[in-house]
Amino acid sequence: MKTFSVEIVTPINVISEENVRYIRCPGLDGSFGVLKNHREGIIALGVGEVKIENENSTEWYATSGGFAEITSDKVELLLESIEKSNDIDVKRATKAIERARERKVEPQDNKIDSSRLEASLARAINRLKVSKK
Repeated sequence: MKTFSVEIVTPINVISEENVRYIRCPGLDGSFGVLKNHREGIIALGVGEVKIENENSTEWYATSGGFAEITSDKVELLLESIEKSNDIDVKRATKAIERARERKVEPQDNKIDSSRLEASLARAINRLKVSKK
């Protein structure tokens, strides 16, 4: 089967994957998949899971968004953050969900930015979901 490479770039890390058969990413308008010789493009990514299938295994990652640049033989993800499913701190993600939910029910007098609160909650829920894969 035809394969391609994936490079994941964050502000603090670079992850390279070779011999990738398929990658699925969370686009802003829904998930999309890429195989070798996919049409080239740049796609905005949202909070969600990245699935990478190579010749021997499948890896799951949680991301908070960014961009995907697709060429015929490479996919480059430029991301705010990424965590491999088995590296996710479940306790930390659970506490983040609890904190966000508590803040959500507090009176609006404390000037909590509701859009930041929703984004924080979405990221924590996503991390917890991906940690189970």
